[in-house]
Amino acid sequence: MRYLLLLRSVGEPLPPYGTPEYDELYAAYTAATGAMVDAGVMVDCAPLHPAGAATTVRVRRGETLLTDGPAAEIKEELGGYAVLDCADLDDALKWAATFPAAALASVEVRPVLVVEPRA
Repeated sequence: MRYLLLLRSVGEPLPPYGTPEYDELYAAYTAATGAMVDAGVMVDCAPLHPAGAATTVRVRRGETLLTDGPAAEIKEELGGYAVLDCADLDDALKWAATFPAAALASVEVRPVLVVEPRA
């Protein structure tokens, strides 16, 4: 079964590139994702630009409305995602706990709903 992991951050910027703090965080993410690749559970994974780079699209009464920024103002913002193919939820939760985001903010784990195409 596939699971979407939403990697949240506390909205603070990453440590500056090239600093020991950045290198340590990068190494932690690389180790976590590398272990997932080695275990054969990683389907896709990527960081996201900050929430300020988002554009939210809404259609109301046939009119498309665009808003700069995320759909909602919250303390934690979405910093990245991963899609894992795991045996079950317990396995997905185990892997989610290895992401640094779990210690810094949170990782939301959701099963991906499989919808069969209609003929």
